[in-house]
Amino acid sequence: MSTASIIGAILGFIIFRNFYGAFFGYAIGTFFSSSISIKAQNSSRGSSNKSYNSVGSQNGFANALLILSAAVMKADGVVKKSELEYVKQFFKQQFPPSYAQQYILRFRDILKSEYNVASECSRINNIMSVDQRLFLIQYLFGIAQSDGHISTSEVNLIEQMSKYFRISSIEFEQLKSMFYKDASDAFKVLGIDSSATESEVKKAYRKMAIKHHPDKYNQMGEEHQKAAKEKFQKLQDAYETIKKERGIK
Repeated sequence: MSTASIIGAILGFIIFRNFYGAFFGYAIGTFFSSSISIKAQNSSRGSSNKSYNSVGSQNGFANALLILSAAVMKADGVVKKSELEYVKQFFKQQFPPSYAQQYILRFRDILKSEYNVASECSRINNIMSVDQRLFLIQYLFGIAQSDGHISTSEVNLIEQMSKYFRISSIEFEQLKSMFYKDASDAFKVLGIDSSATESEVKKAYRKMAIKHHPDKYNQMGEEHQKAAKEKFQKLQDAYETIKKERGIK
């Protein structure tokens, strides 16, 4: 971990007063550290990188997040107001007003351009843990669902992103099924097949309940806690659905 990353994390926590702040600060610090290295290399080669996607950008993480958000919004061919509002609210919750406004304004240009999704996912892989990438997939599904309907093209894109994030197919299916009300998807939420026995159903629920219990995220930011509670509720709902269908007590 570089000095710039540590300083960024400390400043981020002071500014944002939550886990997201520390994480964003760390991410920005990491990109700043990379910027110094890349600039030094470019200087020795007599070149520079001014690309929006440059690893050298101090705002690289926020840009990557906005680019992935834009990709999901454009997946079905129509950028909807509800989706735009969802992203705006997320950034307003996670950044101070001046930062949020800056990124929201930048988002307009990002929506008009095309970017390499695989590259942006790789960028995020370098600074986010698997659990954090799972929360990001949940956030992207939230964008897709904000208009009341998740299209096949949106699901396919988010699934591709999850592969870039090195998230297992089982974990992806669990997250995806959280956004559908089909009773048959209750088994997917628990990560089991519909042919599972009663004991397997109970075992899967206990395992998932322990893994995703909201208390594990008490030290994290408000958005993480909210997402954890939503996921835990989905697990409980899925278990209750299966219990009713099977007559399990």
